[in-house]
Amino acid sequence: MKKYWSDSSSIGKLSVLIGIFAASPLIVLPWFPADAKYTLPFLIPGIASLILGLLICLFGKPDAEASMSWRSQTGRSGLTVLFAWCWGPLIGAIPFILGKQLPPLQALFEAVSGWTTTGLSVMDVSAVPPIYLFHRSFMQFCGGLGFILMMIIFITNNQSMILYSAEGHPDKIMPNIKRTAQAIFVLYNVFLILGSIAYHAAGMTWFDSICHCMCSLSTGGFSTKPMSIGEYNNFAIETIAVILMLIGTTNFVALLLLIRGKVRTFFRISDVKFLFILLAIVIPPAALSLARGSDISFAESLRKSVFAMVSALSTTGMVNMNYAECPQFFIGLIILMMIIGGEIGSTSGGIKISRVYLMLRLCAVQIRKKLHPSRYVEAPYYIKASGKMPIDRELADDTTSYVIVYLVIFVIGSLVLTAAAGCTLTEGMFDFASALSTVGFSVGVIGPMTNSPTLIIEMIGMLLGRLEIFIIVIGITFGMDIIKDFFRRKDRS
Repeated sequence: MKKYWSDSSSIGKLSVLIGIFAASPLIVLPWFPADAKYTLPFLIPGIASLILGLLICLFGKPDAEASMSWRSQTGRSGLTVLFAWCWGPLIGAIPFILGKQLPPLQALFEAVSGWTTTGLSVMDVSAVPPIYLFHRSFMQFCGGLGFILMMIIFITNNQSMILYSAEGHPDKIMPNIKRTAQAIFVLYNVFLILGSIAYHAAGMTWFDSICHCMCSLSTGGFSTKPMSIGEYNNFAIETIAVILMLIGTTNFVALLLLIRGKVRTFFRISDVKFLFILLAIVIPPAALSLARGSDISFAESLRKSVFAMVSALSTTGMVNMNYAECPQFFIGLIILMMIIGGEIGSTSGGIKISRVYLMLRLCAVQIRKKLHPSRYVEAPYYIKASGKMPIDRELADDTTSYVIVYLVIFVIGSLVLTAAAGCTLTEGMFDFASALSTVGFSVGVIGPMTNSPTLIIEMIGMLLGRLEIFIIVIGITFGMDIIKDFFRRKDRS
């Protein structure tokens, strides 16, 4: 037990951080004094998590030395990340319960959807107090960066790099991990300021502009309006949203290169090129399908298709129309975009563009081998923000195994959701793809009256998608090892 449970320092710091996040929505009270009656629902979970974290830091064992085996370090990191992504939604759900906004299960669903940047909601936002609208948006904003990255911004330890990678941030371009995290944090907040100003200039109130910008950048999708961005029917607002969603779905480190003026290097990155190629391929047929299946002009269908496909591929989930009324071909393209998702190291979900790109490259290599003599040799590579990387056997195996597992979970989850919700298979596939890829689209399966089994299935999908499946398996496996070790020691004594 002692050799395993030595990462209490990181867990304590994460608990402190989550406590601060939980109480942060109270900053809107000067502008919405009528919401002061909800002070305790936010203070209680915030202070409780803060005190628990301080006690763990003071009395828990410090992080183990870096000399531990790679397996132990990976297992401990997986368990720490899993703790953060279970404890965060739990604390985030309490304000909804104490403020009598939602029952416990629905509150947990809303918090999981918020922290995982999914955007599926069981709330009627037209009747939600402003402090809770901010709470939802703020969860998505922080969830986009991730608990571990937020912790590293202020505190680093000998486990930081493994934790950083475990949460889905593969690149760093600064001399050390802390400076990389701090640079990403500054960049994220600069875009928040600029995006909020742009939204306000386009016609939103300051409150709505800040909330929508937090959700656009984090590719989250929560909105302060029942019809999301479609409520405004404003081309300027939709254009700003598209730009912010593209920023959110781009690898953080790639964005740092762009800001530094390395434009050619930025557009040489394989993920960036493939993202724009994919959109260029998908948007025209989507627009044609929408124009043929409705009474709108091609220009209007093109506008709606650009927004819809960017929202789906970036896994943001903001909408500007009712997808339940769209042609099946259009719905099929949205499902495809949701499954593919954005870039690794960004705020988006899905299989990720880089894995799809790698799979296509591997297929092309295999086809060329079949067409050429047996002595044909090719050394494929792809370009990341950190430089050129060879596509070796280990990378190919990791990519293939992840894609297979993801698609198996998608198929099983869609079938189970279809049975639980009593919906059609198309609806089940659409909504489970939305949850698993942390998008937030729904064709009516999720709402205030959704049954409990459906909510639980969707929550499992959201967590699997946000943590990219394997880290959950590693965390649970290592947790089981701790429990088994504890009982073995108890039996010996």
